[in-house]
Amino acid sequence: MKVNRIRKIEELLQDMHSLSIDYLCEYFNVSKNTIRRDIAEMDKNGCIKKVYGGIVINTDEEPAPEPKHGHSWVINTTNLEEKMEIAKLAAALVEDEDVIYIDIGTTTALLLPYIEKKKNVTIVTANIHAINAAVEAEKFNIIATGGTLYPPSKAFVGPSVTRSLNMYNISKFFMSTIGVSIENGVTSASPLDCEIQYLLASKPGKHYLMMDSTKLDAPSLVSYGSLKDFDSVIMDRKPQQKYIDYLTENGVELIYHKD
Repeated sequence: MKVNRIRKIEELLQDMHSLSIDYLCEYFNVSKNTIRRDIAEMDKNGCIKKVYGGIVINTDEEPAPEPKHGHSWVINTTNLEEKMEIAKLAAALVEDEDVIYIDIGTTTALLLPYIEKKKNVTIVTANIHAINAAVEAEKFNIIATGGTLYPPSKAFVGPSVTRSLNMYNISKFFMSTIGVSIENGVTSASPLDCEIQYLLASKPGKHYLMMDSTKLDAPSLVSYGSLKDFDSVIMDRKPQQKYIDYLTENGVELIYHKD
């Protein structure tokens, strides 16, 4: 439906900051005329700006309050409180001396402020948000993968990233997703990001999926793994019973915020 599509476009834009018309047509499997009508309606509401070939977030609004943890990207994140709860839960899984991977996205990057008191933690990442947060904290050993910057996901991609990741022994992987379903598994909006996530999912170590509840039953363009491949799924609230049953049957720990 049109309303649901516009809501999903807004969510994608918050995560990726810019979107092309071609990408949106492929994502929703609709025509350019359909996407242009959606964009025209969003433009009337003032939530986006039209640019050549796509849209960007409208920043000509009232100044936002100071972001938590001092990072401007935090205030532009949808479902911020929920994502912070997820980050707090995930932080309990990090131990002194760990070598951890921080996947793309804002939810995973929000983990860093909650592990600043851990000792000698090494962070491997291609996530620009995570790199900035780690530098700001001055508490971590940071290994950036290098590669080519892919602006939509604010992360590095390409063969040099996969070569870099094959060099390191990583103990824990904190992974993200743009949407999941039981049938399609864990998905990404970009084949470039997905290639790296697929590699990460296959490496030895503990794999944790961090996602807010809006990602349920909302699979995206490409899949990089199954929910059953993770050691734990970390969420802001209890999911539907079908997910609880599936995770339990496959030995996946479910961690969620309890009011």
